[in-house]
Amino acid sequence: MKMYRNAFLMLSLALLSVAATAQVKKESFQLKDVRKMVRLSDPKISPNGKMVAVIVSRADWENDKSKQQIELINCSDASSRSITYQRKGISELSWSPDGTKLAFLAHDGATDRAQVFVMPMDGGDAIRVTDSKTGVDLYSWSPDGKQIAYIAQDTIPNPKQIKHHEDAFKVTDNNYEVRAAIEPWHLWLVSSTGKDAKRLTSGSWSLGTDQGSISKPAWTPDGKSIVFQQFPDVWEGNAWHSVLGEVNVATGKIDTLVSDQGSSTPKYEPNGSVLAFSRPRNGDQNNGNAVYILKDGKITDITAAMNRNINNFVWIPGQNTLLLAAEKGTHTVAWELPLDGSSKQLNLDDIDISSWSLSFSHNGSFVFTGSTPEHPTELYYMSSVSAQPKQLTHLNDFADSLSLGKSVGVNWKGPDGFDEDGVLTYPTHFEKGKKYPMVLVIHGGPEAASTLSFSPLTQLLAAKGFLVFEPNYRGSTNLGDAYQHAIYRNTGKGPGEDVMAGVKKVEDMGIVDESRIGVSGWSYGGYMTSWLIGYYPEVWKAAVSGAALNDWVMDYTIAYYQKGDLYFFGGSPWAKKYWKIWRDQSPIAYSTRVKAPTLIMGDAGDPNVPIVNSYEMFHSLRDNGVTVEFYVYPADTHFPSDIVRTTDIYGKWVDWFVKYLK
Repeated sequence: MKMYRNAFLMLSLALLSVAATAQVKKESFQLKDVRKMVRLSDPKISPNGKMVAVIVSRADWENDKSKQQIELINCSDASSRSITYQRKGISELSWSPDGTKLAFLAHDGATDRAQVFVMPMDGGDAIRVTDSKTGVDLYSWSPDGKQIAYIAQDTIPNPKQIKHHEDAFKVTDNNYEVRAAIEPWHLWLVSSTGKDAKRLTSGSWSLGTDQGSISKPAWTPDGKSIVFQQFPDVWEGNAWHSVLGEVNVATGKIDTLVSDQGSSTPKYEPNGSVLAFSRPRNGDQNNGNAVYILKDGKITDITAAMNRNINNFVWIPGQNTLLLAAEKGTHTVAWELPLDGSSKQLNLDDIDISSWSLSFSHNGSFVFTGSTPEHPTELYYMSSVSAQPKQLTHLNDFADSLSLGKSVGVNWKGPDGFDEDGVLTYPTHFEKGKKYPMVLVIHGGPEAASTLSFSPLTQLLAAKGFLVFEPNYRGSTNLGDAYQHAIYRNTGKGPGEDVMAGVKKVEDMGIVDESRIGVSGWSYGGYMTSWLIGYYPEVWKAAVSGAALNDWVMDYTIAYYQKGDLYFFGGSPWAKKYWKIWRDQSPIAYSTRVKAPTLIMGDAGDPNVPIVNSYEMFHSLRDNGVTVEFYVYPADTHFPSDIVRTTDIYGKWVDWFVKYLK
């Protein structure tokens, strides 16, 4: 018996050893895993609540493309099937009001533009119902399902002259990369069968901007009128002057429905008369977006008591209630808000909801996409706002077999009495008692926030043995209007102090090797990186600065923001009164103090933060003997959208810190 016991003990120890070895050898998140990630977007639940249509995108590495399909998923048993094949440029899914058809935008080979297609759900191919020469940007069904309103850009009025190079255009509020006069966007109407398209609006004003700001047109419940966001012209720099217009479908008469500037995203209560829309609270661009309602001729901030930025809102059918989505601390959450009551947060477990993915059926069931720190985005279903989320897809389950860094929220008391927070991710194989090099990854915006969601870059860094700290700073959208507004006339110094207070909090945990700390970010995260390495040069041992705004004066002068930058400072940098503050808050002013080896990256045709910002910093660092490398991607975007360039950026980002911090 003793021999058998010993044999059993030895076998048990051997099995435990194998299990422990297998656990140690569990692979961490790698660059190749970025290619595996499946993207789900624009989920739309059918009116009867039985099916969900969602766009599923998979990376095609060899061709550097994205393969898209519309998947139809059963809410009851989660079974799915593809209903499109080899379609390109799919977006904007929308069920017909009776649920018998599904519309979507897709690239049309015949017109070489995005057009509206309508697919019958009882079988048959999708039919193209628009024939826009410039393509369709957004659309919406009429309440009876017989018509579709769509937004399209006007055609060039003088093509012969343009071809003859009679093409000089007048500079107004355009960015420096504009190469031609840009025509406005207007509203059209077509039958849902594709006949009798007619124009509803015209003029030098526009329903869209050169940088894609645009709102979906909203039909009045009686189908007699359409409400739209109306911009003064096509330039993004003037987008904050938008109002809400209304056009009578029968007569073409246009009126201003809401004259408060900054108004956008009109949405009517289903089968009701209340209009909800978004606008910066009290019209102050430094505040968060509030949700206003227009009822019986009176406009009310329905979210005033919440006093925070709201990313998105949708009506809950038949309940006189809105569902809101926004960042709250280190989570992105949702609330239900009755028009005559107070808000109540939904129980979403540990799911970080994707704000723009909310979709309701007529019976109050709804779907959304979301992720957790350990699992990329999936599709979820809730039978009501009080139900538990049910996961409908498992398209990113590969991540469950990987060893990932654990992410937690961190809180601290910041300067000026603010309660601040951020996300801390531990190295993949973290051991208590050891100290690790730390990399800061700072979010852009600044009107955004770092939350407990899945981040490929964060996991790539964690896999290399780094602590990854993602601090939120004043200007972020997750801690209320006062915190967001505090960036006014304090765009660098204040946020920098917030970040440094967060660094001190993590250092006090006793897990940071304080001699090996790096800082990084893209866009405003790049701005903060440039600011920090110049303002606190002794702290950082390496930096990665992507698409960084390094010179406020230059950004105002040539970027597409133009007048949009003014609300940060209160006046033009070219006015003597304001010149000094614009210069003092520019990282380039402190660039001669930088010591950290710095990797700079950006897109050649970036209209958001023009690449000249990066050229300025590159020459300043190089000419002052700082180790610096600069890579430019031949893309006309703010961050490359293709899988090959995205992966290359992540690789360079991680390798830089491995080289200088490990």
